[in-house]
Order: sequence, then structure tokens, then C-alpha cells
Amino acid sequence: MLELRNICFERDNKKIIDNISLDIDDKKFIAITGPNGGGKSTLAKIIMGIEKPDSGKILFNGEDITNLEIDKRAKLGIGFAFQQPVKFKGLTVKDLICLSLGNNVKFSDACEYLSDVGLCSRDYMSREINSSLSGGELKRIEIATVAAKKSKFTIFDEPEAGIDLWSFNNLIGVFEKMHNEINGSIVIITHQERILNISDEIILIENGKIKTKGKKEDVLPNLLKNTRTCGLIKEV
Repeated sequence: MLELRNICFERDNKKIIDNISLDIDDKKFIAITGPNGGGKSTLAKIIMGIEKPDSGKILFNGEDITNLEIDKRAKLGIGFAFQQPVKFKGLTVKDLICLSLGNNVKFSDACEYLSDVGLCSRDYMSREINSSLSGGELKRIEIATVAAKKSKFTIFDEPEAGIDLWSFNNLIGVFEKMHNEINGSIVIITHQERILNISDEIILIENGKIKTKGKKEDVLPNLLKNTRTCGLIKEV
């Protein structure tokens, strides 16, 4: 379980996260949505340790990780996929996936994760993670890498950004597969209705606060009714 207790975060005298408390149980698929600039991505980065809260506490399976560095959180089982994927000069796609899968990796296993995100292993395994790859390709490779790691708690920050429709349909399958096969929790920050629709619970964050939280069937109908007109929720 992940527990956030009274998390606050400011930048330039502006409250980005305003006293958020939240429990995320094991084996849950959580979708976080809300207006741009509302604090969603910042909250995700605080959970991963990319940003440190000004006050409050973060507990992961009962352990206080508030001041723990990113690599230590990763070893505990927290994974993260950026909205804008990071490039790794000198590393190939195969290197990244094998690092995620661990030692004694079968080539066929590595290929499966690329195939799941709609990429041909023959064309991509030996390619470097650099600017020769498009934004959409980098995003899909990162998602394959994160899925391969099978973390206890995985965060995806707007995985649909820069992804074409065909690839997006593949990604829905990846998230459903992770949810069914991995004994852990998934948190996805998203504006996409189809991702919201496969979640267990939805959290709406506005102005650094949790405005709504509940089961998908309770939250989604009102959310769609109230936000489609202003473009917050997108259909694919």
C-alpha cells in the first residue's frame, strides 16, 4: 500500500500540491485526471522521489520513504514512466529491456514486451535510445521497459501523449495485461476516457487538491458529463 499524508509542495510561492492525503491499496488500477496545471504530474514525481515534498509523509508498505532517493524507491518496487521519455546515449533497446527483466533473459521474452506495444523486435532491438527515435517510439519503448520490470507499484504519466491511434489501442491491452498479471498497483495520469474506463478507481485533482475520488462506476459518469464540454476528457 502507498500512503500519502498531508503532502504539500510549492514553487515560486504557488501551492502546487495543497495538503493531499491519499491511500492506494495493493492490486489497484488507479486513474488520476484533472485540468492541466492541477498538480497531477507533480504528485507522481513526488511519489517517485523526483521531487521532494515541502511537508508531509510518504509510506510504502509501511516504510517511510519521504526522503528516500529515486534508486532506493525503485529497489523497493516503485516504477515510473515519464510523460517525456528520457534518452540513454549508448544504450540499446535490448539493453534497457534486459535490465528490466534481470539476468538470464531469453530473447523471446524481451521481444514479447516490444510486440505488446506494437514494435517489431527485429527493427528495434539493436537501436540506441537517442534522437533517431521519434517521440512516439520512445514512449512505447519506455512503456515496454516499465512493463517488463513488473514493479509492485507503477506510475505512468500521460502515456497517451504523442501516441497514434493504432499504438494507443495496443497500450490499452498492455495496461489490462499488467493489471491482470502483475501482483501490484498501477497509477495512470490521463485525460483519455478509455483508460479511465478500465480503471478500478478515479481520482480528480484540481488546484493541488483531490476534488473527487471513488470507484470508476461512481465517478466516471458525472466526470464525463461535466468535463467533455471543456475538453478535459478526450475520446479515442
